[in-house]
Amino acid sequence: MKNIPSSEIIAWFKGLQNDICRDLELIDGKAKFEEDLWERPEGGGGRTRVIKGGNIIAKGGVNFSLVEGDLSEGMARALKVDKADKFKATGVSIVLHPQSPMVPIIHMNVRYFELSNGTYWFGGGIDLTPHYVEKEGAALFHEHLFEACENTKAGYYDRFKKWADDYFFIPHRNETRGIGGIFFDRLKHEEEGLNPDQLWHFVQDVGEAFIPAYKQQVERNKDKSFGENELLWQRLRRGRYAEFNLVWDRGTKFGLESNGRTESILMSLPPEANWVYDYQAKSGSREEETLSLLKKGVDWYKG
Repeated sequence: MKNIPSSEIIAWFKGLQNDICRDLELIDGKAKFEEDLWERPEGGGGRTRVIKGGNIIAKGGVNFSLVEGDLSEGMARALKVDKADKFKATGVSIVLHPQSPMVPIIHMNVRYFELSNGTYWFGGGIDLTPHYVEKEGAALFHEHLFEACENTKAGYYDRFKKWADDYFFIPHRNETRGIGGIFFDRLKHEEEGLNPDQLWHFVQDVGEAFIPAYKQQVERNKDKSFGENELLWQRLRRGRYAEFNLVWDRGTKFGLESNGRTESILMSLPPEANWVYDYQAKSGSREEETLSLLKKGVDWYKG
């Protein structure tokens, strides 16, 4: 049984970036993406596309990258793989920070990694970080992910939701980054009991779930009113988002260790963020309610 050619995967990821950028410009209605093409001296490069100052999006990025070259001993140790001569990693990564504190932050990544010794795997996921957690909206978001997962294999949603709960967790705060979503890594068709096409189609389904899931969140929340209190809370939650990405996110660490483009790697950080010493949410407030829901194992969508 033949594996999917990496050239096909690379071409599809580039097309996904194009499609998502086009749709996000339509959703925002004002801002346009700016493109920055870059090359990695050791091999590969990418297309960083950033958007800012929009009606909906304050700052965001939709990045395609393809990095390849020699696999260093340090990278091999970080990846916990046997030494191989070469590696290739490609994917699309998205983070969108909204203008309104009532619209959630959203993140998606779909990626492919291969070694010259024949080892390869897929990874990725989508997760949502509302500044204010709203249970009905959370259920709708998870419904999109449930459908993307179960279309391939029964049980994928529960498995990858738990993985997301564990991954998007800030240990030093003892809270989840948001309402989670799905997360998966190092999926190999043999270990999953799938053929290569089935696993590849699953990754495609995840990528194609992004726009419907995000558009629904925007439409539900973009016209809700807010004031200075909500803007302060938004900046505090952005601070927690930055803490996770800089301290715990493995993708950030891998990008920096593999000498990826720093500006593209750190595009996930918000335009503004605050840290207030020993912040305490008021009793009975929406902020307190949100904090109470930032925990693992919440059954947002029952399927």
